[in-house]
Order: sequence, then C-alpha cells, then structure tokens
Amino acid sequence: MQDQPPRERSRAGGSASLEGLRARLRVPVLAYGGILMAVMQTAVVPLLPDLPRLTGSSAAAVSWTVTATLLAGAVLTPVLGRAGDMYGKRRVLLAALGLMTAGSVLCALTSDIRVLIAARALQGAAAAVVPLSISILRDVLPPERTASAVALMSSTVGIGAALGLPLAALIVEYADWHTMFWVSAGLGAAGLALAWWAVDESAVRQPGRFDTVGALGLATVLVCLLLAVSQGGEWGWTSARILALFAGFVLSLALWWWQQLRTGRPLVDLRLAAQPRVALPHLTALLVGFSFYANSLVTAQLVQAPTGTGYGLGLSIVGAGLCLLPSGVIMLFLSPVSARISTARGPRVTLMLGALVIAFGYGIRILDSRDLWVIILGGAIVSAGTALSYSALPTLILAAVPAAQTGSASGVNVLMRTIGQAVCSAAVAAVLVHHTSPVGGLLLPSLQGYLLGFAMAGAVALAGCAMAMAIPKSGGEQPGKAGRPTRGRRGGVAADKMLEGAGES
Repeated sequence: MQDQPPRERSRAGGSASLEGLRARLRVPVLAYGGILMAVMQTAVVPLLPDLPRLTGSSAAAVSWTVTATLLAGAVLTPVLGRAGDMYGKRRVLLAALGLMTAGSVLCALTSDIRVLIAARALQGAAAAVVPLSISILRDVLPPERTASAVALMSSTVGIGAALGLPLAALIVEYADWHTMFWVSAGLGAAGLALAWWAVDESAVRQPGRFDTVGALGLATVLVCLLLAVSQGGEWGWTSARILALFAGFVLSLALWWWQQLRTGRPLVDLRLAAQPRVALPHLTALLVGFSFYANSLVTAQLVQAPTGTGYGLGLSIVGAGLCLLPSGVIMLFLSPVSARISTARGPRVTLMLGALVIAFGYGIRILDSRDLWVIILGGAIVSAGTALSYSALPTLILAAVPAAQTGSASGVNVLMRTIGQAVCSAAVAAVLVHHTSPVGGLLLPSLQGYLLGFAMAGAVALAGCAMAMAIPKSGGEQPGKAGRPTRGRRGGVAADKMLEGAGES
C-alpha cells in the first residue's frame, strides 16, 4: 500500500501531461482540417482534362465534379454552422470531416461519373470545417490566444489551395488517378481521428428546434444562384434555363427572407445580420472572395498558355501549381502578423490594409505578366493581402454576434466568400471568352483579356477596402483589444453577449 500514492501521482501526472498535449495540438489539428477542406476542393482540377476519357463521359458532365462540390459546400456551410450552435460544434465538425472522408473513399472506388459527382458533393461538406473551427476556438481558447488562432484558421483556405494543386498534379502524373482520392481519404481519416482526440466539445449552445423549412429554403436560394452563375457561360446567359434559375433565385430569396423573419428560431438571424457591424463584413467577404479567387484562377491559365501566344510560358499543371506554392507559404507565415496588426489597430484596419495590398498585387500583374518571377511576386502579394483580410473578417464577426450564434454567423461569412469566388469564376470566364486571339488554329485568351481580369479583380478589392472603411468603429478598435471576447473564465465558456468593443475582457 505504501507505493500507492506515488503510483496515483504518476497517473495524475501522466493524465495532466496528455491533457496538456491535447490543448497544445488543438489549434494545429483544426488548422489541418481547414487545409484539408481546401485541398479537397482543388484536388480534382488536374484531372478535369482527362476525366471525360477516364470515365467515358462528356466534358459537360465532368464539370459537375466541381459544381457539385461548390453547391454542396455553399448549402451545408450555414446549415452545419447553425446545427453546431444547437447540437454541439465538435459533433458537427466530426460529421463534416466524416462526410468528406466518405466522399473521398467513394471517389477512389468508382469510375462512374454519376457516383463520382455524388461523392464530390459529399466532399463539399468539408466547407463547414473552417467556420465551425473558428467558433470552437472562440469558445475554448483564452482571449490572448484567440486572435492568432482565428487568423491561422482563416488562412488555411489559401494555404490548402496552394498546396492541393501541385500535390494532386504530381499524384495524377505519376500514379493511377484513383490514388489521389485514396491519399485524400487517408488524410481525411487522419484529420477525423485527430479532431476526435484533440478537440473538446464547447458548452456554448443555443437550444431549440432546428429550422428545417429555413434550411430547405436557403438550399433552394443558393442552388438557383450558384447554378446560374457557374453554368451561365456554358448554357448561355440568356438561355431559358439560366433566366429561370435567376427568377427562381429572386422568388425563393423573397419567400425565404419572409419565412426567416417570422419563425421563432430562424436558421439565420436576419435582424442581427442586417446590423452594420455584421452586414458590412459579410459584404466585404464577398468582395474579397471575388478578388482573391482571380489570382489562382487566372495565374494557372496564364502560365500554362503556349509560348506561341507571346505571353504564355507553356508550363505543365505541376509547374503552374508550383507557381502558386509561394502564395500558400506566405499566407501561413502572415497569419500571426495579421493577428498582431488586429490586436494593435483593430481588425477593421487589418481588413482595409489587406484589400489595399490585394489591389497593389494586381497592379503589379497588370504592369508585367510575362516574366515568371514577376508573376510569382504579384501573386504572392495578392495572397498576402488575402491573408490579412481573411484573418480580420471572422474577428469582426465574432466581436459583433452573441457567442451562441458564432457557428451560424461564421458560416454565413464563409458562404459570402464562396459566392464571391463563384461570381469571379463566371466573370473571368466571360472576359476571357470575349478577348481571344488565334494561335496555331485555336482561339486562346489574349493577354489583354488576362490584364482586364486583373484590373477587374483589383477594382473589386478597392471596393472591398471602401466597404471595410464603412464598418462602424467600436471600442474593440483600441490597441491591444481587438477581437477578444468576454469570457466567464479562462479557456471556458464564452459569454452570450459581446461587449460593445471587439473583445474587451
């Protein structure tokens, strides 16, 4: 019996050490999940030219492997965010990672385009990982760590996109195309296991009945909008299908808005969302999402253009992906810098600065888009501005909404970025289609078209800066106080209300 107390002390010490390890790994594990989400979205891009041959389907059918993920992610992001607020954010996070992993396994097992599209829709559930993780971090971290953790989580979108393209291209070039999905399934399973082990459930809840009607209504709104935007170039912007989708969007949006204002527990609190401190960051997210996406979208096409165009570099998809890699690295290292700026000057200033940096990066791209080093430099500057902007947006949202609604509000903010990216894709495609020149018997986008795309993205970034300037100042814009919510205890439950400042504690 004499050795029992030391044994108990040893067990207690081991338990405390394990708990400390879990606490230290919580942020990296959640960030890994965010990177996985972005990797899943970009992994199929290198496959698109060959998928019609590999699956025995048409190019139009293959395009749905991208569209299905976009639509599913857009619909599920606010829905799962709201479910997290109600039923537990860890539980819903694990469900999203599980659906993503299941979708990867299904992709790896099939060559049927119909099954592949359905599996890619399952992978779209991963879009909810970032807003759910941001909500968890707000609830469980002490105030002094929240800003830097949220900044890192926000940057994972760009980091994963920059890493996913060259990684997928390498796998596709040197292995069977199903291998890419087996790799993503393994990465997803690891992320699921790590999240189950390292992430604690938040005690912050908003109990009530889930708004199923509101969820279905929002799904209808988003499907009509995003399907029209993503397919407009292929189906024709004045075709009956596209016009019907836009009409359905307007009608379903009006009905959904009416229903949300009259239900007791709405999916999205529109009265809260209409307040300037919430609405303006959401609108800025749409503009920043637009301007950010043009960078990777246009750069990849430009550097792969044949040298016969006079501007193209003739790079492979692997080379194009490697050109984007420095941008992801910059976003990783800038996340703590953006957190310090927000702490010192406030997230509103960080957002304005980020939008200006994005516009400056596109200015460089307009001046010179022929030399590889200038292309990489301009893209890196755009990514630096994106890192600043994306880190500031969730901080502004967290400071403006009650703790019990952070999942839903963060989900809407990420949704606005997604809509911005979809609109950017359609706008850039429309510009490039109308600015072509013959090269080797083919009509390819001209340099003027690419430059116009850069100018358009830069102008949208400046509009985002102006929108950020209009966000009302608060007490949290004081040095040292940005983005720090009130908490009842260190590392414990966040309070139901934020103070007027963005994080007075």
